[in-house]
Amino acid sequence: MQEKLSNRINNLATSQTLAMAAKARELKAEGKDIIGLSLGEPDFNTPDFIKDAAIQAINDNYNSYSPVDGYAELKDAIITKFKRDNDLTYNHSQIVVSTGAKQSLANVAMVLLNEGDEVILPCPYWVSYAEIVKLADGVPVEVPTSVETNFKMTPEQLEKAITPKTKMIWYSSPCNPSGMVYSKEELRALADVLAKHPDILILSDEIYEHINFVGGHASMAQFEDMYERVITVNGVSKAFAMTGWRIGYIGAPAWIARACNKIQGQITSGANCIAQRAVITALEAPVSKISHMVDTFKKRRKLIIDLLNDIEGFVTTEPEGAFYVFPNVSEFFGKTLKGHKIENATDFSMFLLEEALVATVTGDAFGNPDCIRISYAASESQIEEALKRIKVAVSEA
Repeated sequence: MQEKLSNRINNLATSQTLAMAAKARELKAEGKDIIGLSLGEPDFNTPDFIKDAAIQAINDNYNSYSPVDGYAELKDAIITKFKRDNDLTYNHSQIVVSTGAKQSLANVAMVLLNEGDEVILPCPYWVSYAEIVKLADGVPVEVPTSVETNFKMTPEQLEKAITPKTKMIWYSSPCNPSGMVYSKEELRALADVLAKHPDILILSDEIYEHINFVGGHASMAQFEDMYERVITVNGVSKAFAMTGWRIGYIGAPAWIARACNKIQGQITSGANCIAQRAVITALEAPVSKISHMVDTFKKRRKLIIDLLNDIEGFVTTEPEGAFYVFPNVSEFFGKTLKGHKIENATDFSMFLLEEALVATVTGDAFGNPDCIRISYAASESQIEEALKRIKVAVSEA
């Protein structure tokens, strides 16, 4: 029956992060002790003050359809947050609340891209960027980076990637999967290139903004000459441990926000009403309310880096934000480990799942075939046990 499906779905790749998580669950169901380090999900509970706000919203009988682009009170909170944390000034007409930042990305792609439009993606990039671009009939243009360059695209690489068909550039900072953070100076250098190409739009994914170990988060829209060209995407999934609440949002030029509102009105309409009310409370709270989670991630980062550096064959940079490490594992390519022929990162990731019982994600999913992504959104004991298993698996092979 495959031939009855649309070309659109047949040509769409499965999310490798979700596929690995599903495989891990399958093995767990068989009784195997799998340690899951594949999903990008904080292992904290949503803070009680946010849950209390949701309970209050239920008791206040918030049960009707919400405005397509979000409650006015939530937009107020988002506007205040943008000004407080990013020195960005937006008004209601520039904000659209969606069912997660992933929908925000899809909205932007669908309203801006036409067939053949090129979107520059610095590699590694978040797993869904390329597929979302393709769904909108765009063409992903990958710009490779490496461990040696701290996984950051240089201005020279950006200039070289631009063609007459370039419509957009998409990037995340802090980056999923590398954890690297573009400084304000580095963003300005990229903006200087983009200033020569005024028709190119920029999507800045800042979902990991608060999980930042170097401080000084910078937004491309902070530059006056870029502001009218930037769509800033954010949400509450990561910093507030609210992945399942599914609330994301954009700050953008009003004409783009109107278009996103229009398409969302035909697909999902407004986001969950109870979640929106809870997010008002989350965004109005001082950032110090979530600092304990960031401190814990920082501690885990040191632990996992120290353990990885003790395993021969892993080449790792120290991530500056988010909660991932992205080690280069190409040292193992061409080898046979416990009967597993390792030709690429996908083979190596499956080897770790089957032999070490540790779930990671292949770098192929993020546009870098030499690396794997390991999440340290797990307890210290799980991290220690996982890295112990990995070390044994690769050393005994």
